[in-house]
Amino acid sequence: MKVIIDSAIPYIQGILEPFAEVLYRSGEDFTPSDVRSADVLIIRTRTRCDEALLAGSNVKLIATATIGFDHIDLAYCAAHGIEVVTAAGCNAAGVLQWVAATLALLSAKEGWQPHERTLGIVGVGNVGSLVEQYARAWGFRVLRCDPPRKEREGGDFLPLEEVAAQADIITFHTPLDSTTHHLIDDSLIALMPSTGTIINASRGEVASTKALRKATQRLCIDVWEREPNIDLALLDKAFVATPHIAGYSAQGKANASSIVVRAIAQRFALPLTEWYPEAVKPTLRQPIGWQEMCRSIATHCDLAAQTRILKEHYVDFEALRNNYHYREEYF
Repeated sequence: MKVIIDSAIPYIQGILEPFAEVLYRSGEDFTPSDVRSADVLIIRTRTRCDEALLAGSNVKLIATATIGFDHIDLAYCAAHGIEVVTAAGCNAAGVLQWVAATLALLSAKEGWQPHERTLGIVGVGNVGSLVEQYARAWGFRVLRCDPPRKEREGGDFLPLEEVAAQADIITFHTPLDSTTHHLIDDSLIALMPSTGTIINASRGEVASTKALRKATQRLCIDVWEREPNIDLALLDKAFVATPHIAGYSAQGKANASSIVVRAIAQRFALPLTEWYPEAVKPTLRQPIGWQEMCRSIATHCDLAAQTRILKEHYVDFEALRNNYHYREEYF
């Protein structure tokens, strides 16, 4: 068996070598000639898996150590018998803590307490549900928008337009697909309070860069169109600006590596179906009060410092992302 692994995926080196021929490549350097004889690809978002890469290959399984899958041509994979596995939910707590750090900065800057603000959550899956849980406990009025869940479950999910019109802060946690591409556009922004805040830690293409550049709202952005070649006017304008690292916790990365290794073990009958990186201690979810979170969050996730670094060193976007020191989850 031959496996090609994105060299930026942590904790995984040496794990599959006893059972397979393993090659490591940077995410942008997976080539058709490498892939042709591979059975398994372990990737991140930087590797586009489509016909151009996969045609004529022996690939049977693509495992992405990410929650997103818009970098994979699912239709092509289905038509050619290629199984696709994602690490859905792996970094939910990491993103939660990035959002918490963002809210703490906003509160300090604007002088409000949670009970004085309405938080809109767009996309209430693994990440959005966790954000909802903690935001309600902290005292925010929470409005939810998730059309697929509304269709499946009913409940109090609201149309996006209603959430935008009522929310002081709106945070996006949607996948990227044909229904969410440029979901944040001029028309949506026009519905929002002009003094509100937009938080995007989902996918860069969920928001129109052109629309965001004209927005009067505060912008807190972790994901950008055309990464790593991000729009400098938008970067300059953003209140919080980080290089696509919202989910970059040690536990989130360990979870992702564990999920993809276990999937391969299950598919090829390897004795790794319970594997988890020994170097990382999983974090148990626990409550934390608003004041305690605000007091402690910068020690774990200092977004003010990270924003300064990205604004000063934007040409190093990819290096800042790839060399980011994974933070420890603590709630």
